Amino acid sequence: MDFHFAPDQEAFREEVRAFIEDHASPAESRRSGAGYALRAHERTLEFQKGMAERKWLTLAWPQEYGGLEASHWQQMVLNEEMAYQRAPSAQNMGTMWVGPALMLVGTPEQRTEHLKNIATAADDSWWCTLYSEPGAGSDLASLQTRAVAEGDEYVLNGQKIWTSGAHFADWGWLAARTDPDAPKHRGITMFLLDMKSPGVSVRPLINMGDEHGFNEVYFEDVRVPKANVVGELNRGWYHLAVALDFERSSIAGFSGSRRTVEEDLALAKRDAGHLDRNPSVRREFADRMIEIEVGTALAYRIVHLQTKGIIANYEASAAKLFSSELSQRIALTGTHLLGMYSLLRPEDDHAPLEGSVGQSYLSAVSSTIGGGTSEVQRNIIATRGLGLPRG
Repeated sequence: MDFHFAPDQEAFREEVRAFIEDHASPAESRRSGAGYALRAHERTLEFQKGMAERKWLTLAWPQEYGGLEASHWQQMVLNEEMAYQRAPSAQNMGTMWVGPALMLVGTPEQRTEHLKNIATAADDSWWCTLYSEPGAGSDLASLQTRAVAEGDEYVLNGQKIWTSGAHFADWGWLAARTDPDAPKHRGITMFLLDMKSPGVSVRPLINMGDEHGFNEVYFEDVRVPKANVVGELNRGWYHLAVALDFERSSIAGFSGSRRTVEEDLALAKRDAGHLDRNPSVRREFADRMIEIEVGTALAYRIVHLQTKGIIANYEASAAKLFSSELSQRIALTGTHLLGMYSLLRPEDDHAPLEGSVGQSYLSAVSSTIGGGTSEVQRNIIATRGLGLPRG
């Protein structure tokens, strides 16, 4: 197998690197925390406007919707380089799956209203995904948030949880139950929700790393126009599942992990005292770099399948599973390298690598839960990949 990229792909990679160098602060850091999250979001909005000018936010979209119809490999190169360089380009969920889903099942009016705004990074085009609930996480089809038809509207009541970026969002991509008597997979409908609607309240969920990324969102008699129903009524589960297929390739996770391990190794080489305290960490770093190469190959295979018109289903689950568990092993290796120094917080001037190692260790706890738990991914691999019966 030839792992070299074509000349035009390498030229595009150099173009991306030059853009990042011109538009991002040098060596965007690994820091986090409640205050840093707001600054990072502001930087992301600014950075994405520059990307939108080049149509890079929607690189693979059709030209009629503001894209460049780029190849899967070109999109992969962009994602890989952005993650490695730590560019402030956290993907807006509008570009990740709302836009593609609207292209497939949205009405012409919905496409006109939203696709251009998403593609151009308009000021009111930041999206959040309103899926998980306190009693419906891995078993998402058990969701109980209700939408009841009333005239030309639906009245929405319920709660969502673990909603990333809801405190910044202008719009929500919402799954709600519209037929409580139907089997749980057949009574769900997708909605476009204006997050400024009366009755919507967003409350922060601060994690143990003092980061505000997640939120819980409450709906109290929120009125949603019927024009905001996406796709077929009560067929939302299938639209939701298609949208999730747009999410997973995991190349950004592996590329970001590579950068993290390289930075940890560079610190070890500068200060050999860390390695002297724990010589076995050398073997851990060797294992981590091998695993990054394996994971990158998994991600590349997904792109290869996509170029053949194959939906990478269980393959994407394998990559997601490997990436999320690898992130935890990398964080653990970092703490083995630094020992007690990893306890220093990002705001401490004496903290190695801006306190990012300990912060990563705390943050990585949720990586095997968010985006589908490791158990769910293993079930998908077993049933759809290996053909094993459901337990």
